[in-house]
Amino acid sequence: MTQTQDFTPGTMDAMDVLRLALTGKVYGAAIETPISEAPGLSERTGNRVLLKREDQQPIFSFKLRGAYNKMAQLTAVERERGVICASAGNHAQGVAFAAQKLGLRAVIVMPATTPEIKVQACRARGAEVVLYGDSFSDAESHAYGLQKERGLTFVHPYDDPLVLAGQATVALELLRQVATEGGYTVFVPVGGGGLIAGVASVIKALRPDVRVVGVEPDDSDAMYQSLQAGARVRLDSVGIFVDGVAVKQVGAYTFDLTRRYVDDWVRVDTDGVCAAIKDVFDDTRAVMEPAGALAVAGLKKYAAEHGLRDETLVALTCGANVNFDRLRHVSERAEIGEQREAILAVTIPERPGAFREFIEVVGARTITEFNYRYAPRAEAQIFVGVQLSQASQRGELMDTLISRGYSVTDLTGDELAKVHVRHMVGGRAPEAEGERVYSFTFPERPGALLEFLTHLHGRWNISLFHYRNHGSSHGRVLAGIQVPEGDGADFAAFLRGLGYPASEMTHNPAYRLFLT
Repeated sequence: MTQTQDFTPGTMDAMDVLRLALTGKVYGAAIETPISEAPGLSERTGNRVLLKREDQQPIFSFKLRGAYNKMAQLTAVERERGVICASAGNHAQGVAFAAQKLGLRAVIVMPATTPEIKVQACRARGAEVVLYGDSFSDAESHAYGLQKERGLTFVHPYDDPLVLAGQATVALELLRQVATEGGYTVFVPVGGGGLIAGVASVIKALRPDVRVVGVEPDDSDAMYQSLQAGARVRLDSVGIFVDGVAVKQVGAYTFDLTRRYVDDWVRVDTDGVCAAIKDVFDDTRAVMEPAGALAVAGLKKYAAEHGLRDETLVALTCGANVNFDRLRHVSERAEIGEQREAILAVTIPERPGAFREFIEVVGARTITEFNYRYAPRAEAQIFVGVQLSQASQRGELMDTLISRGYSVTDLTGDELAKVHVRHMVGGRAPEAEGERVYSFTFPERPGALLEFLTHLHGRWNISLFHYRNHGSSHGRVLAGIQVPEGDGADFAAFLRGLGYPASEMTHNPAYRLFLT
């Protein structure tokens, strides 16, 4: 039996985690990662910003720590049978790496939507990869079935005492590396909670004056919502951009430890994460995955909202396994996240010379984007991006335009405008009667579109469709469907039976201004 046999959720405390971390087996595979100074971030925030570089682990993620610590302490019988896990990302690579080091059989169940680069990375380390389902939930259910069938040991990505104790060794290193006399603040990315539960427990056991702040995406905040409710909640859906922390329900062990030892929370949006990826690159020339830059995004937002100055702030950069195709999307969103670009819809007269007059009003500001399509109307809608040197200039620019008689809509925070409409301006279709517009999340696999079209009723016409690959396991689709009056109930049933998350966007201002 392992040394965690007596632990159940709610019975562990900070000293238990510290003991498990100090007696762990992490360094048979993982390395002690460095602390990097972030001069650019330090100057801009007015604080000393440090980065704990977990992206420099052999698998470019901290997940190796917990996986190896768990697997290195298996009994002889368990080692003989082998291990299994469900993961589409860094945990899978951690288990595969640890199994190779320890000479164990490893079965890794991944959704069929997993990018091939991640599948091959696990197979290259000798793991058996089983592709099953469209989502992590599908893969996890199948993995538990295989575990019972084959007698394997399940290596959970976060809700296991030895796994979270392995992640806790990050804090042991950090406390030695940042040995200031006064307290400081550590920002930790949060998904299922293994990293923050381990890190916060060790910090509070050894340095209670050091503050711990959890960081979650605002569309994948299962831990924050659970803490607010006083019990673990299960989210109906999670955002897909920061996929490394996209967890619908946090762990039982991790929830209990987190609620006791984490000081504060901050949630950030996609644009903030993209800006943080650029910030880390500017300071280190390393390219983080979205989850890897999540703590930096939280650090920046928290420091600004709380007016922090001349303090030491540490962010855990937890991973750098980013698909190259995603960088296009990151680059597009980074300037908005840093509030260095305004995205506006502006109404101008549909006549010769109107464009030149508009540019004269904008003045010396740099135009970053301009989309327009002629339509036989008295007025035209233009989609324009304008570079800013500081956030306050957006309001000043809008006031200037309005004072000159232009009608202006600020789309800088409109997700539909940034993901879809900016690539579709000019597609007006007033003839599309009864059009309903929905944003769908599709699995990135062959046959997904065919399934959608197969479910679609023959009398409903697709009047608008936009899809753009962002290098993720799921794609985002904007679709307009003409639904006659009286078909509302049938259409609602179609949406329920489709199996793809959908949100209606028919009344979104970007859609109304540019595509109707």
